Amino acid sequence: MNAGRRKVFMRGMRDGIPIGLGYFAVAFTLGIYARNVGLTAVQATVSSLLTHASAGQYAGFSMIGRRAAMAEVVVMTLVINARYLLMSTALSQKLGEKTTFLQRLALGYCITDEVFGISLAYGDELDPLYTYGSFCVASPGWALGTLLGVLLGNVLPANVVSALSVGLYGMFIAIIMPPARKNRVLAGVIVLSMALSFACAQWITAISEGMRTILLTVLIAAGAAVLFPVKEARHD
Repeated sequence: MNAGRRKVFMRGMRDGIPIGLGYFAVAFTLGIYARNVGLTAVQATVSSLLTHASAGQYAGFSMIGRRAAMAEVVVMTLVINARYLLMSTALSQKLGEKTTFLQRLALGYCITDEVFGISLAYGDELDPLYTYGSFCVASPGWALGTLLGVLLGNVLPANVVSALSVGLYGMFIAIIMPPARKNRVLAGVIVLSMALSFACAQWITAISEGMRTILLTVLIAAGAAVLFPVKEARHD
């Protein structure tokens, strides 16, 4: 690696430090949740090393804790993480012609919400080394936070563990509230999702909870896309 490319990689590592620190804090509560549903430190940490998706992992852990079928866990994780397909497609438009197929595959593996954000803002043409550098810092933060969450969840007093477990729900509230305040349609979809989820849990017991979640996610997202399509910006 020449000096110029090494500089790009180091720049990515530098920009990935705040992401890694944020991931560590969030993943700590995820680790506590993983421990509460019966996962070991190794299982939870390997999941964080391979998945890099807070919402997807939380849904997966939740379904594992409820003894859902493996097929349901796989489909639910696929549905929740489908946004990464769009992110990867968007970044592929910023890659140079000399970017190899293997480099593109590696780039897709490195994509998280935050890494995608800084990669998208990198410049007119994205150097994959920048994304690799940021991922090399962000991913260990996520995995280490998960590991310590599981381990310390076995050491900390029960009331402290219970209090820290609420942090993951706070993270989801922090994710949905800002955009919901700006978009009435999104706010309505969130409220509708909560209401239908509660109603289905009370009255539709013939199918498992995991399958109900999958069906609701697909149907509500598809309905919102049809009824309230996002208008493309016109560039003259």
